[in-house]
Amino acid sequence: MTELEIWMIAIGLAMDCFTVSITGGIALKCTRWGVTLRTAFLFGLFQAVMPVIGWGCARWLSDYIGDYDHWIAFAMLFFLGAKMIYGAFTAKDGESCAFNPCDNKTVVLMALATSIDALAVGVSFAFIYGADFMSIAWPVSVIGFVSFAMSALGFVGGAWFSRFRRLKPEIVGGLILIAIGTKILIEHITKGI
Repeated sequence: MTELEIWMIAIGLAMDCFTVSITGGIALKCTRWGVTLRTAFLFGLFQAVMPVIGWGCARWLSDYIGDYDHWIAFAMLFFLGAKMIYGAFTAKDGESCAFNPCDNKTVVLMALATSIDALAVGVSFAFIYGADFMSIAWPVSVIGFVSFAMSALGFVGGAWFSRFRRLKPEIVGGLILIAIGTKILIEHITKGI
């Protein structure tokens, strides 16, 4: 996986955090740095830890299904991307990401909810990178950093973005995940030709 692909996956995964953070910024109506940085940190932490958990659970499977790993990575990334796009079109205004950013329990639950997709990406990392933890350390770090940065940006820009309620960043994130999954599939198919 190239450096650009790693950053694009990180951006795709961070779109949920960004969207939730925009709502948090709107709810706060002003930038409260303590709340903003705590929430952004938790979102980044969960986004970084979940791929490691997914990778750890799936890495032993790669020996058994190595001939099909590219199909699995494609299917998972395609499914996640399609789910994000579908959710963007079916969610009612404010339904999917309204939350109280000052409530610790709610912030942790939102961090967990927005990182489930990262768990599945971690499973695909097992098929792409194999069993070497150091090979996923950089992608996981990028995912955590991008999620932190985009969450903080979402809070700070929440009031400004409230004018554009029809903007759906989940669509962009979904398209990025589908494109990377398709590229992985095409690379493995053409490698055998």
